[in-house]
Amino acid sequence: KERPPWGWAFAGLLIGLLLVLAVTAPARWLAAAVALGTRDMVQLRDPQGSVWSGSARLVLTGGAGSQGSAALPGRMQWRLETSGLGVRARVTSDCCTPGEPLDLRVMPRWGGAQLMLADSKTQWPAAVLAGLGTPWNTIQPQGELSLSTKGLSVEWLAGRIAMEGGAELTARHMSSRLSTLQPMGSYRMTLTGGDSPSFDLSTLEGALRLSGKGQWVGSRLRFNGEASAAQGMEAQLANLLNILGRRQGARAIITLG
Repeated sequence: KERPPWGWAFAGLLIGLLLVLAVTAPARWLAAAVALGTRDMVQLRDPQGSVWSGSARLVLTGGAGSQGSAALPGRMQWRLETSGLGVRARVTSDCCTPGEPLDLRVMPRWGGAQLMLADSKTQWPAAVLAGLGTPWNTIQPQGELSLSTKGLSVEWLAGRIAMEGGAELTARHMSSRLSTLQPMGSYRMTLTGGDSPSFDLSTLEGALRLSGKGQWVGSRLRFNGEASAAQGMEAQLANLLNILGRRQGARAIITLG
């Protein structure tokens, strides 16, 4: 007499439960994963919906133990779906994606992962940067950030960053609580991918002059630049220049990495 196939029945029930759990997983699970993956620097607060279709308030912080934070106005919405072995995400925000939603794909790689971003144009309030801690919480930037990407993909492999495509960040009508001069200027940062991804910082207009060049070496960012004030504006910008870098006469030398 054959025994009832209880083993197969249990396996089928378990698989069914796992599938139901995966489909109906609450949005707070995604919020927890994002916080863990970014060391609490990016948080999805007040999550609603599911992992696959939900919304939350996007908040930036200085990381674990940080007392400061800054949130985007309104809520951010997302939709996730599987794409081969990876995940595709479409993200919209009430404040920052006026056109098409952000379209991202994340694919696993041996020893790392690859992020691909469809060509996009988004707008962000500069004030949200204050949530990232030093030095942004001291500078308290105000202004408009516009980000455009073209063919951008980033790959993390064995602790190294490889990048293709490019991006351009334009910061317009920037001001700071450290200066009475409003606005101080407008700026552009251009990111270029390749074996050693690099970026250039330049001034479009304004009394605060910023310039510099940076490069990723392995997983580390190195940047050398300088800040200075237009003639006659030194007194209004002195406090900010002291924060931005090491003073060298009328200039502030900015070095990272």
